[in-house]
Amino acid sequence: MLDSKARQELRARAHHLKPIILVGASGVTETLLRELDRALFDHELLKVRLPALDKEDRDAMVESLVAGSGAEAVGRVGRILMLYRPRPSNGIFIPYVAQS
Repeated sequence: MLDSKARQELRARAHHLKPIILVGASGVTETLLRELDRALFDHELLKVRLPALDKEDRDAMVESLVAGSGAEAVGRVGRILMLYRPRPSNGIFIPYVAQS
């Protein structure tokens, strides 16, 4: 869990970033979660562009992305979501598996 100061610093760092992950019409799929997992390992902090859906559907999509990636949502502006997950200290990529 990040405190408010850490979230603020991460949002400031993410300001200049462009979205790396674009959620399409298929929504949150296993393939998208695998790509998100790899992108979080490579970048730690990234932006995700959500589709133009109503707010409730986007909120559900955000919950799915956070739960499926093990990342923490540090901010959201309209259809752009900022996610953060620190890289493992050993630097070895191990795919994240959501706990049921």
